[in-house]
Amino acid sequence: MNSQEQIETVNPAESELKSQFHLFAKRRFLPFFVTQFLGALNDNLFKNALLVLVVSTAIAGSGENTNFTTNFAVGLFILPFFLFSTTAGQLADTYDKAWLMRRVKITEIFIMLAGSYALLTLNLNFMLIILFLLGTQSAFFGPLKYSLIPQHLGNEELLAGNAQVGMGTFGSILLATLIGGWMVTLNNGIFMLSMLIIVIAVVGWLSSREIPPAPSQNKGHKLSLNPITETAVNFSLARENRTVFYCILAISWFWLYGGCFLTQVPNYTVTVLNGHPRLISILLGAFIIGIALGSLLCNRLSRGVVEPGIVPLGALGLSIFAFDLSYTSIVYENTHASLSDIMPRQFLDLAGGLHILIDLILIGMFGGFFIVPLNSMVQQRTSGDKRARVLSVNAIINAGFMVGGSLLGIFFLSFLGWSIMEFFITVAFMNLLFVGFVFVQIPEFFARFSLWLSDRFAFINR
Repeated sequence: MNSQEQIETVNPAESELKSQFHLFAKRRFLPFFVTQFLGALNDNLFKNALLVLVVSTAIAGSGENTNFTTNFAVGLFILPFFLFSTTAGQLADTYDKAWLMRRVKITEIFIMLAGSYALLTLNLNFMLIILFLLGTQSAFFGPLKYSLIPQHLGNEELLAGNAQVGMGTFGSILLATLIGGWMVTLNNGIFMLSMLIIVIAVVGWLSSREIPPAPSQNKGHKLSLNPITETAVNFSLARENRTVFYCILAISWFWLYGGCFLTQVPNYTVTVLNGHPRLISILLGAFIIGIALGSLLCNRLSRGVVEPGIVPLGALGLSIFAFDLSYTSIVYENTHASLSDIMPRQFLDLAGGLHILIDLILIGMFGGFFIVPLNSMVQQRTSGDKRARVLSVNAIINAGFMVGGSLLGIFFLSFLGWSIMEFFITVAFMNLLFVGFVFVQIPEFFARFSLWLSDRFAFINR
């Protein structure tokens, strides 16, 4: 009997009748969900507070230094995923994952104590070091998180578990974006934020103590001290299953695609929509809420099972509504060119404003349809004795694609001088080409999509 069966026996027939939220009543899921939610919240609280402080104060110096510092900060957070994901995957496949999570969360408390000092003293260099340490902590937590889910959940619960983790992750990003940027602008806001991140770290550690054991399924694995050699080994493991490897590429593409849109939202809001900076949070929130909503709807669309057939649906929606967003934005820009500093309420009353907001929600929602089944497929189709090491490859490729998304933006917008709308349209076309390539390599996606559509139409015609 495996560890999950020891924790709690799952009845598939009963599970299908329950809401996907029944997992929140289970000890094998709720403490883990709270732990990962609070970890993502803390990372993004500190990162967003740092970026707002850099932009709104003189700690970075000139405008050029500000632009460099903001991009450098994002790079510092991503760098540990390249450096430490391989080691993180090895550890997660060798030791009890719940035990490791508690060690990672203890480390977070000390990082946040140091981070509070950095915020209170407005020490930029120290803040950047803390950001790198948070990225390192996230790099070690990622393979643990995604390899623990299938160990504690049954196959019929895997999609629901990933959907809720996705909802929690993007919900924490939204919450941190709003709270982190807002708090540092208040009187004594930096002090309140400094105390808040410590409290969140402590609560996260306390919740991690309630996660049931998740013992190694590969106890004979020996740690390698050569990350280059081990990375090559892990890539070989990921390529053993062709479907798994292309799922990883598709997941990484999603992060590139989403990053291309999210990165441009501030500039898009001000220069294309003539909006007030307050509108930026509304548009970012719409995109993130869409992803969280799409993540939850996945379970209903696929009736609780991991369904590759809704991945093409998600891919198609990502491009269709990006095209619609671009067209609507061009019409909006031409119609309201004489306006400036448009506030959120005014924006929604203007022709095209609500349409743009809905497009962003739908892009996010179809992104949820795309990403949740892919994550579930990687977990489901990788054996437990090497799952974390394969997921470490996923983290490395994700980071590489995110950097690639930044380079695409620099190339098209800065080097070629294209408009943001031209960039969005190009990325939407690239999405069709890339996912089309993946689906050709793995015909299962189109085959399952056809079956899924046939099943839906048959249900409607009853």
